[in-house]
Amino acid sequence: MSLDKKNSINNILEESRIFQPSKKFVENSNIRSQKEFISLKKQALDNPIEFWESYAKSEIDWFAPFETVLDSENAPFFKWFKEGKINITYNCLDRHIKKGLGAKTALIWEGEPGDSKKYTYEELLKEVCKAANALKEIGVKKGDLVCIYMPMIPEAMFAMLACARIGAPHSVVFGGFSAEALKDRLIDGNAKFIITADGGFRKDKVIELKNAVDAAIEGGADKIVEKVIVVQRTKKNISMVKKRDFWWHELLKDQNNWCEPEIMNSEDRLFILYTSGSTGKPKGVVHTTGGYNLWSHLTFKWIFDLKDDDIYWCTADVGWITGHSYIVYGPLSNGATTLMFEGVPRPSNLGAFWEIVQKYKVSIFYTAPTAIRAFMKSGREIPDKYNLESLRLLGTVGEPINPEAWIWYKEVIGKNKCPIVDTWWQTETGGVMISPLPGVVATKPGSATYPLPGIEVEVVDRNGKKVM
Repeated sequence: MSLDKKNSINNILEESRIFQPSKKFVENSNIRSQKEFISLKKQALDNPIEFWESYAKSEIDWFAPFETVLDSENAPFFKWFKEGKINITYNCLDRHIKKGLGAKTALIWEGEPGDSKKYTYEELLKEVCKAANALKEIGVKKGDLVCIYMPMIPEAMFAMLACARIGAPHSVVFGGFSAEALKDRLIDGNAKFIITADGGFRKDKVIELKNAVDAAIEGGADKIVEKVIVVQRTKKNISMVKKRDFWWHELLKDQNNWCEPEIMNSEDRLFILYTSGSTGKPKGVVHTTGGYNLWSHLTFKWIFDLKDDDIYWCTADVGWITGHSYIVYGPLSNGATTLMFEGVPRPSNLGAFWEIVQKYKVSIFYTAPTAIRAFMKSGREIPDKYNLESLRLLGTVGEPINPEAWIWYKEVIGKNKCPIVDTWWQTETGGVMISPLPGVVATKPGSATYPLPGIEVEVVDRNGKKVM
């Protein structure tokens, strides 16, 4: 362990400052008291089957009901709501439209060069259906794994949801990964289809995604990959292989804007997402439909204290689990307005994030401690140029945050009025496991505080012996 990391951990352990949620925030929060929070935790601990059954029935729409809440016969390979029939895109799109929310903005997108688009729930459903029908046209069937290797553009979300619409699990690969990393994931997952783009913009540079796809196929995935769909983003010249490669806009041009959602079993695969490989060879983590839908939905609702008029922005990439759960599925399942940004802060525009917060009046902002530390180095004079008054809640994700960065975030970005939800979880869990609830839990810089209802946590040594 590096000296810097040891010092950071020691600072967190020695931290003693405690911040109570403000009276104003508590008065308007969805969960308002310790009593309510403790009651939720007690219900989940005392009768977990009844607890999860109640939420699964009240928060998620099913085509056919489940009978078994939890099947633990083959533990630890548990099965949730196994007889239930569901489609996550119905929960993310159709049901909101049926409730009269079709004209609500579902997605706000900002491109790195400054281009932007908005999609209502009705418009998003139409785009997803057209993409789903295009996938069917080129031969994608229920159960086929589709690799998505995209920049942060609306089509990345359309592609994910289109796959889910027709029951084809997706495997999203971060657009910053190399051709070699892409090849390994294609081969391991046996992905017959790829959705990519000619390129994307990142830090004022063009990332050549289609060239990486070609290299991955030529480098060993040629016996697996059958078809490639390419979104035209940068309009750079690329090679297109006849009968294998298709332009997205040409495929979608004449597609019907309605596609019936595939009836999925609760335990059918929704997606595979590979771990980063920081502790060894990347491992493909499988998330199934019903349990993931409920957990991403509930954690988003609890942690971000969602209101009808919130503009929510998670700065992650959809190539990571944070992007899956808290840009796409969690927000849309709750009928929220979610924002996507193609780029990142860069030397030519160090205030890119704050410009977007000001432009769209973002109210909930969720980012990584690494980004916060970079903002600190650039100085507070940059965020101070922008109007950040719309912010009401801040979040952190991806790694532990050191107390100094937490305090800077609270004071400079949150103006000392925004609670901070410091979230802990993993690719394997699919959703947040430990986090403060903003209107209830007192926060401490560097601490993720308490496990969420339904989650019990213990600290153990390498032999599994409880130590705290």
